[in-house]
Amino acid sequence: MSSIEKRMKALGSPFADIDAAYDADGLEQLRAALATMTKDYQEGGTAYRALMPSSVGSRHRLNGFRNALESYRRFRAAPDGPLAVDGEDPDVPTPTNLILYGPPGTGKTYATAAEAVRLCDGEVPEKRAELMARYAKLREAGQIRFVTFHQSYSYEDFVEGLRPVSAEPGGEGSGDDGPGFRLVPVKGVFREICARAEQARKRGGSAPFDVGERSVYKMSLGRAGSEDEVYDAALAGGYIVLGWGGDVDWSDPSYGDFATVKARWNEIEPGVSGTSGNVAQVWRFREQMRVGDLVVVSAGNHSFRAIGEITSGYRYEPTGFRTYNHRRDVRWLLKLDEPLGVDEIYAKPFTQQSCYRLSDDHLKREALSRLLPGEAVDDDLPPDQFVLVIDEINRANVSKVLGELITLLEPDKRLGGENEIRLTLPYSGDAFGVPDNLHIVGTMNTADRSIALLDTALRRRFVFRELMPRPELLAAASAATGIDLGEFLRRVNERIEYLVDRERQIGHAYLMACRTRAEVDEAMRLKIIPLLQEYFFEDWSKVALVLGDPKGQRFLERITLKPPPGLDEDGAEPRVSWRVRDSFPLDAYDPA
Repeated sequence: MSSIEKRMKALGSPFADIDAAYDADGLEQLRAALATMTKDYQEGGTAYRALMPSSVGSRHRLNGFRNALESYRRFRAAPDGPLAVDGEDPDVPTPTNLILYGPPGTGKTYATAAEAVRLCDGEVPEKRAELMARYAKLREAGQIRFVTFHQSYSYEDFVEGLRPVSAEPGGEGSGDDGPGFRLVPVKGVFREICARAEQARKRGGSAPFDVGERSVYKMSLGRAGSEDEVYDAALAGGYIVLGWGGDVDWSDPSYGDFATVKARWNEIEPGVSGTSGNVAQVWRFREQMRVGDLVVVSAGNHSFRAIGEITSGYRYEPTGFRTYNHRRDVRWLLKLDEPLGVDEIYAKPFTQQSCYRLSDDHLKREALSRLLPGEAVDDDLPPDQFVLVIDEINRANVSKVLGELITLLEPDKRLGGENEIRLTLPYSGDAFGVPDNLHIVGTMNTADRSIALLDTALRRRFVFRELMPRPELLAAASAATGIDLGEFLRRVNERIEYLVDRERQIGHAYLMACRTRAEVDEAMRLKIIPLLQEYFFEDWSKVALVLGDPKGQRFLERITLKPPPGLDEDGAEPRVSWRVRDSFPLDAYDPA
């Protein structure tokens, strides 16, 4: 707020301070100026320099200014009340535990995307395509994670569990016990996103790191679990070290040529090919790596434990441990207390090579940039926000999946909260807390299971927002198809509610994309009528009532079945069979 106040004139404000601006127009002019500045930045403009003269700029920082302004506006509007408002507030989020519930087809999936983007960015794009593009970008960056609960989902999948790890050379399972495997604690999706959120909190008031087009290398520093002294010394000394290349000093300029490196090593080990680690990896480490490139230090093939920026060229300096004689200085940007999964920043597991360049096709540059501290800023900006979306949250045994986390989810028990709590996890023995910049957004299909079946303690920790069918959203589809789909959906849902309950209605999403009569008929035949069959347990007479077709003349065909020979003599009554018509008459959707 102080930064905004110092530059109010540059933002076009005629007022001397924030209080005067609020008293005059409720900060509307400043809010509009920041919104315009954000849009200009997204289009590649530099208008943001009016607010951040010495900055390279970032959407993160601009959102921080907008959030701060909104917090102040809310404070002034209700100085004696709490700053936090209900789940509809579009700006600075407090820790959110939200469940969106309703019948199928009411837009819960779309609503979770909008909610997740709002929590991360503080704003939601107006157009659906822009929203989904931003949602996909935030997922790629690791700020949004998506998981679907099911009947077999467990605590071990969600939080942590023991998994067998094979004894690969240099891998987590290697040791002195020979081949085989051992059980190691493996983090579930919740622990992984908590680790990312906690790292963002530690990054503090700094913008994301400028990864740009730098090359990024995977680097092993000793065998994880058996040569940790190599890793510890490298972190303490600010360098990376290579174990290939023997006792040869490769500093001579002639070794900038690959053929010269190969020829020199063939003097030591005749017949060696260019793919040998003593040739290929030495040349890569010495020549291909550039000052400014990044190195990701592996912890096995599926996780990493540090990231550094190369700050010097190659030099020969023995460590005294085996053949780790070849060094380059680095500035350590990230040192993790517990490793993060490779998939946070790279789309494939690491290989066993000690040193190699990561493929641009699989590298998640935005996720990497947000993981690392970049430009220091003088503003008290909130950290990046993270969202875990849990689809079909009520299909699993939620209390069993969450375990002791049920306590940690409360806002005041989060890391950074008033009553911060850390618990000891059962498998790893690690102390664990839930960061206050992580939000949980779940969806629940009320036609699948009633909300009342959720554990009382769980319901107390979540806010529930109901999403019901909205026939008014079918105006465009109605105009395109020539059918009053909104009125048709209202009639159908009124009858469902009368015959069953309000939780098993038909959502508007089933018909929103329809632009022709044929598409409406297809949605009815393949989606809506089968759903009604499920609702009424194949009681076709009730399906017909809901569709306004009790005589089987619109969507259904009613066929009378005569008793088979032998039963007709006993006075057996005819029975009725139903089937969906191959084509629907023109008046099928008219009021009945």
